[in-house]
Amino acid sequence: MKIKDIVCALGQFAPLPLQDSYDNAGLQVGLTEAEVTGALLCLDVTEAVVDEAIALGYNLIISHHPLIFRGVKSLTGANYIERCIMKAIKHDIVVYSAHTNLDNAINGVSFKMAEKIGLQDITFLEPKMDGDVPAGAGVVGLLSKPKQDVSFLQFIKQIFRVECVRHSALKGNMIQKVALCGGAGAFLIGEAIKVGADVFITGEIKYHDYFGYDKDILLAEIGHYESEQYTKEIFQQLIRERFPEVPVRMTEVNTNPINYL
Repeated sequence: MKIKDIVCALGQFAPLPLQDSYDNAGLQVGLTEAEVTGALLCLDVTEAVVDEAIALGYNLIISHHPLIFRGVKSLTGANYIERCIMKAIKHDIVVYSAHTNLDNAINGVSFKMAEKIGLQDITFLEPKMDGDVPAGAGVVGLLSKPKQDVSFLQFIKQIFRVECVRHSALKGNMIQKVALCGGAGAFLIGEAIKVGADVFITGEIKYHDYFGYDKDILLAEIGHYESEQYTKEIFQQLIRERFPEVPVRMTEVNTNPINYL
């Protein structure tokens, strides 16, 4: 089994044309003609993750966030990105990233979040089409039974293993229609209100984005990493179903750069 076969399958699941204009998803480092020895799955490529792949003898790293996001003008080891690139090349490791194309794909990042919460009747929050391919940003769905707002946030905190949930004012309202978006999804607050959601959950919300919505919707911010942590399961399921003979595992490295005191 060649690395390019897995890369092709990833591209079929989350086509690269679905990525946002600013993004740099796709093949980051390496040549894909080699036989795959194993796939290591992560949100972020760090030096510790590359070291883990080397120790495992795996020659493919699949990440959600691209290792190379902005232009790299030299390779001198001046920062962790350059060092990761250099180390991956030295050890013949391919790095592939599925970022906003996976955010925008059906059964992508936000769908996985909705699955963890147990939402039903899941649809895109902001649907769009890319040719004949259904795509969109965020999702909306229903809880099987409504929960009071405090209980719902406690439930979310447990599901996503969140140290701290930041949220707008609690008013004792019942929550049943849930809109959400992995990562930085505050741009969808208006869409969540438009579809009549009781709550909007995302990874990041700026301070001023909290103003003006108290009467419309409950806003909940659970952390960028925390909202996307289950994305690795999407990669894992795809590879195990399509290529059961390929060793695959999720990284044991916690790549979240944010800590809580």
